[in-house]
Amino acid sequence: MTAGDAVMAAAVDRTEEKASLERIQKSVRARLDAVSEDMVTTVSNDAPLVAQIGTHLMGMRGKMFRPTLVLLCSSVEDSPEPHAVKLASAVELIHLATLVHDDAVDHSVLRRGMPTVNSLFSHQLSVIMGDFLYSTALTTLVGIGDLGALRALTRASTEMTVGEMRQLAVTDALSFDEDDYYGLIRSKTASLISAACEIGSLAGARSHTAALARYGTALGMAFQIADDLIDYTEQQSTTGKPAGLDLKEHKVTLPLIAALKVMSAAHRQKVDDLFASAAPSDSEVRDVIRIVAESGGLDYARERGAVFASEARAALDGVPETVARRALIESISYVMERHA
Repeated sequence: MTAGDAVMAAAVDRTEEKASLERIQKSVRARLDAVSEDMVTTVSNDAPLVAQIGTHLMGMRGKMFRPTLVLLCSSVEDSPEPHAVKLASAVELIHLATLVHDDAVDHSVLRRGMPTVNSLFSHQLSVIMGDFLYSTALTTLVGIGDLGALRALTRASTEMTVGEMRQLAVTDALSFDEDDYYGLIRSKTASLISAACEIGSLAGARSHTAALARYGTALGMAFQIADDLIDYTEQQSTTGKPAGLDLKEHKVTLPLIAALKVMSAAHRQKVDDLFASAAPSDSEVRDVIRIVAESGGLDYARERGAVFASEARAALDGVPETVARRALIESISYVMERHA
């Protein structure tokens, strides 16, 4: 057993069957469908262009993982409040807003195998539509009158925005170190997943708010590390985006950060050449992916992801043994096993 395997075994109570999001969502399926309906209603608008873009975005919805966490966290004491559905809808609208803005910033043309808003319409409309989604989500929270939920979501939105600004301010990508990386993914990914869990707890499990927020932070860190690994290991047919896209866009993530510490001078030169190229070739990207793997970068990232998974599991120790808690534990396995 490798060190990574040992950490993973300690991190998650794994079942023989691979974690299934469908199974995780089973106990909240009806309410999750209600979230989807609420989102469709929310983005409907008298302005034809807003309605058109909104319809496109509803077709691009992903696996609804964040609203699932809201609903599960609201149910850990088996007493969810009705407005949890609205809270889950608001969280997913914020998530959609970040994706729309990120695609505009990165000039991405595909998201989940579909054209992005900026490629189908324009970058200007992407920014405006993202703003609409943000403001609509916050309006929903104001209507509910839950100041705690409003505080959590606005805090996460601010953290995500600052994280994006910090990433754009990096002038030497290869100087980006491990601490910088953790700070970035804590802001850009973990902050919203943590807020989703915190907000969910406010709609039915207030006595466990701190624990569920900690769970969400650790889960979010593991989620992003797993996502960054996928960019090195999966093909476009699986992810809906080109393999090695982070490298093509000169983004430095944990596998490369770890590999840079130990790779040979010749291998480092190949990495430097890729980052010096305005448009790296597919062969250059494949070479660096191979170098990162041979240098142990993928194994290191898996081990660090497993540590965060273990932290997420530990945060649930004081949470009551319910169907929702079991689904939250299984969510850790799901996060670590995606596309594995």
